[in-house]
Amino acid sequence: MTLAHLLHRAASADPNRPALAVGPNVHSTFGQMAARVAIIAGTLRDRFGLEPGARVALAMANGPAFLEILCACWHGGLVPVPMNAKLHPREFAYILGHCGARLCCASPKLATAIAGGLGDIPDCRLLAIAGPGETAAEDRDLLAGEPISMIEGQPDDPAWLFYTSGTTGRPKGAVLSHRNLLAMTQAYATNVDRIAAGDCIVHAAPLSHGSGLYAVPHLAAGALQVIPESGGFDPAEIFNLVRRHAGMTIFAAPTMVKRLVEHPACSDADPENLKTIVYGGGPMYGDDIKQAMARLGNRFAQIYGQGESPMTITAFSKAEHARTDHPRYEARLASVGRAQSVVEVRIADADDRTLPAGELGEVLVRGSSVMRGYWNDREASASTLRGGWLHTGDLGVLDADGYLTLKDRSKDVIISGGANIYPREVEEVLLHHPAVGECAVIGHPHADWGEEVIAFVVARQGETVTADSLDALCLAHLARFKRPRDYRFIKTLPKNAYGKTLKTELREWAAAENPLADYDSEPDT
Repeated sequence: MTLAHLLHRAASADPNRPALAVGPNVHSTFGQMAARVAIIAGTLRDRFGLEPGARVALAMANGPAFLEILCACWHGGLVPVPMNAKLHPREFAYILGHCGARLCCASPKLATAIAGGLGDIPDCRLLAIAGPGETAAEDRDLLAGEPISMIEGQPDDPAWLFYTSGTTGRPKGAVLSHRNLLAMTQAYATNVDRIAAGDCIVHAAPLSHGSGLYAVPHLAAGALQVIPESGGFDPAEIFNLVRRHAGMTIFAAPTMVKRLVEHPACSDADPENLKTIVYGGGPMYGDDIKQAMARLGNRFAQIYGQGESPMTITAFSKAEHARTDHPRYEARLASVGRAQSVVEVRIADADDRTLPAGELGEVLVRGSSVMRGYWNDREASASTLRGGWLHTGDLGVLDADGYLTLKDRSKDVIISGGANIYPREVEEVLLHHPAVGECAVIGHPHADWGEEVIAFVVARQGETVTADSLDALCLAHLARFKRPRDYRFIKTLPKNAYGKTLKTELREWAAAENPLADYDSEPDT
């Protein structure tokens, strides 16, 4: 069985049930969506010559077309490669070249930006796809072809290439199979939340990431997929949609939850139709989730996952959020819950030996949701999946009841507004500046975004470097959200006896009220 069967099943069960909506308005029923998907799959095969296994990249804003093309790829045995719409053109070009994409479907504005980077990728064609309220002069009608029958693929065929930046600065493509995403679907229903056919999910977060992954269990349940008319997250719009759609679920980063709760519309909102807010993708402070529950009630579930085990490592359910009388409630609320039912989770030391409850170590995961490996990267796959366990790079502690509390991220990933930012890729760009001798990038707590990026920079002897010149360099090579929000110029980086930069000390400097004296300190020896 593959994911293509989910839409076929929903359309057969009730072809007239609404499947896609834009704002309050129904875009298509399940019968109409299934018919459109079969035609799009035929167009991809006949007009673009795409055979099963070919990669189709999606650089698109949220819209019905995103979900239709995603399902058409599964219908036709193709491999979708959803990409973050906020990436820099050079980052798009790298992913397209690395995965060997034959076609890139892009929103009109993104298509213009991506076109300039396709010169070195001659086998990849670009197709502009208009979203709600957009036009695409070069758009070819995806519905002009003939429908094709569903390709009978295998459960272990790739179903989604999930590109996530690595500590080397080069994005890696986690190969998620149909089996992986069906396991995620099973785990959602068992550990996160039940979905009824009359429910809906509002995609206010990018479809290229968590919200798009959660389209799958909602598709399996025959639920409605709602795209906000804005195409993104606007608290006032969300509260308006709550009044129009029943049984609503939203996947949100913690910063989105905070913005919802603090918006003036929240005080007057009737949350009756709001069934569940699933939050994840970054740390949620205890006071923030308590405030959210006080305002909106027991409607929150937390998940912890990675692209390598999509949305499926641990979960902290609505029922657990509500158990305020439990003697360890505060500790559990600070955790990310227990292992989901399709995976095992353990804590290990540097030699992969299992540690007892209460001891800090790396979080390791094994189960049917864990990726097959990284696309065309045997070395990284072998390292990350050694011994049959996914090595997450996250440090945590399991208590005696199996609740996992994350303590730090050994890979130093920065999570800002729910998006992952890897210091190494930012550092590599900064080092291109001729006046920069050394640099180190860290995450610093931010009230709204969870974390912000701070760069510590050491100029070459006799050289001068400015924040404006570094900002311009970053904007030329990185997505805007990855650039540092602050530059701290120092004489030397703190290092240990082996020459490794002590980022813990940099975090302490960043947190100090008056850290300028520390900036001039000599390296540790």
